[in-house]
Amino acid sequence: MNVWQVLRNNLKLRPWWMNALLFFCAYMTFVYMPWDLFVKPVAEDAEVWFGILLKGWAAKATEPLHWLIYGAGMVGFWKMRSWMFPWASLYVVQIAIGMFVWNFLDERGRGLIAASISAIPFIILAIALWRAKERFTGEQ
Repeated sequence: MNVWQVLRNNLKLRPWWMNALLFFCAYMTFVYMPWDLFVKPVAEDAEVWFGILLKGWAAKATEPLHWLIYGAGMVGFWKMRSWMFPWASLYVVQIAIGMFVWNFLDERGRGLIAASISAIPFIILAIALWRAKERFTGEQ
C-alpha cells in the first residue's frame, strides 16, 4: 500500500472538520513551532495562555509546551487515541476562554460583545469534540 492510499484511508476515519484539526496540528508541529522556537527573534515572540499575552523570553519559554500540545494533537487525531477525549475538547475550551479574556481585557480588544463573538467558534468546536467521544477508540 502506498503512502497516498494510507493517507486516504486514514482521512476516512474522521469528519472533515476533524481532518482540518489534524492538518492544523501537523502544520503547527512541523512548520510553525520549529520556526517560532528556533528562528523567530525573542523580541518578536508572543504566546497567549488563557488570554494572557506573554512576550519575549516569557513567550519563548512556553513555546515548547505549545509544540508538545500540537504534536500530541497530531498523533491523537491521526491514531484517534482514546486519551483525546476529553483533552482535545478541554484544550479548545481553554482557547475559547483565552479569546474571550484577551478581547475583553487587551487594549486592542473591542469589549464584551466582540469578546463573546470571538469565543463562540471555539465553544462550538469544543462541543463537537466532546460529542465525538465514540470516535476516539484508539483502534487505528
